Amino acid sequence: MDYSAAEYQDPKPVYERLDKLLSLPPVAIKTEAMERCLEYFESRCAKSRAMTAEAQHYIPGGVQHNLAFNYPFPLVFDRAEGAYLYDIDGNRYIDFLQAGGPTILGSNCPEVRSRVIELLSHCGPVTGLFHEYELKIAREINRHMPSVEMFRMLNSGTEAVMAAIRVARLVTGKKNIIKIGGAYHGWSDQMVYSTKVPNTKRFEAHGIPGACVKYTHEARPNDLVSLERVLRRCKFLGGTAAVILEPIGPESGTRPVDKEYNAGVRELCDKHRALLIFDEVVTGFRLGLGGAQGYFNVRPDMTVFGKIVAGGYPSAGGLGGSRQCMSRMAAGLESGQKKIYCGGTLAANPLSAAAGYFTIKEIERTGACEKAWAAGDRLTRALQKAIDKHALPFVAYNQGSICHLETVGAMFVKIDLWKPWTIRAAIRQAKARKKKMEEYGAAYMAEGLVTLAGSRLYTSAADTDEIIDDALVRFERVFRNVDRADLSPEAG
Repeated sequence: MDYSAAEYQDPKPVYERLDKLLSLPPVAIKTEAMERCLEYFESRCAKSRAMTAEAQHYIPGGVQHNLAFNYPFPLVFDRAEGAYLYDIDGNRYIDFLQAGGPTILGSNCPEVRSRVIELLSHCGPVTGLFHEYELKIAREINRHMPSVEMFRMLNSGTEAVMAAIRVARLVTGKKNIIKIGGAYHGWSDQMVYSTKVPNTKRFEAHGIPGACVKYTHEARPNDLVSLERVLRRCKFLGGTAAVILEPIGPESGTRPVDKEYNAGVRELCDKHRALLIFDEVVTGFRLGLGGAQGYFNVRPDMTVFGKIVAGGYPSAGGLGGSRQCMSRMAAGLESGQKKIYCGGTLAANPLSAAAGYFTIKEIERTGACEKAWAAGDRLTRALQKAIDKHALPFVAYNQGSICHLETVGAMFVKIDLWKPWTIRAAIRQAKARKKKMEEYGAAYMAEGLVTLAGSRLYTSAADTDEIIDDALVRFERVFRNVDRADLSPEAG
């Protein structure tokens, strides 16, 4: 992708609008409009309701993945094609979830699917032994991301983060890891720390002993001064092994960063002799074939992969980086240096490796990143225009094909565990805003729009101008039904 043609949204005005949004009470959808929305689910989604009700007897929470939790109940989808999803009741939806981000070519890309079927017909999904596509995908990733001199395919982004941290500690001989507050780096014990909301520490670490995050530290988002302060503190605690971050900002860019931020982090890591880990689970092959590191022109020591690295097929994860780092993951028996323990029987199986390889090749052939980025720009600009037209406090912003639509700012509520007297009120506010966010998600769904939790949208190469324009008409209908009484001075 030609990054020179890509625009990057200045985060300063975004944060100003987000602060204004958070200063207001959560704005609801009109009662009568919400009733019509819920009637859609009752009358048009009966099969989904019955199936997910039964699933609650056999599956914790009724679904197997958090993305499927939707208000008022999860819908069951049985067909995916390009820009569309179809539920078991026969309803069609514009798909802005795109499986949580991995299908930038559009869902169930036929060109990739045919190659996967061909492989399955003569090899099957897994042998437990080496397959040619393990080499092909590693070589292809290196071609687009020179920092990834070597690549080890794993089963998930969570596993890749675990491996990256182990490698960093072994290579540097240091223990401390610094993450950016609010970022999500998987669900391993040491990373369930200040997830989603900065400064919440172990707020969500149920079932995890406190000792697991003894060496995990946090810096404020988009704040180089805060990061250097933590790096200096860690110097007296044995030094920092690595700084890990999402290069577009925590929670897939929900908290955006300045364009120069990553270069500043690179300088600080060099200054304090810490490794820099880019978590490109979302951005890798979505912002461009060179990932976020190509866009920002910053070379990390290691890169965490997920999502697109298997093209939407299972076992989407991996770790890449310099030879110095990655040699510590060498399989087999090697003498002369220590290596980390890393397993995964189904990692880099032929199906996943081939699917990832052909996905990357197809992205390059079709210019998928450019198309998805353009669709994201078109969608975001028009959403903000509609928001301004209706004088709503909502905020729309994007990093290419990763789009954000904040209607209530649920993830921006400040919960500070160092100020326990404020926690109860903050939690009440967060719950109230989350409930309203779920209602917006339901309203979009009833309009035939699938989003991630009602606040994030992924565009794909399948999103033509006509599809984006159709989606905007549907969003407009939701905006028209916002209860403007919540915006009156008395409401505050």
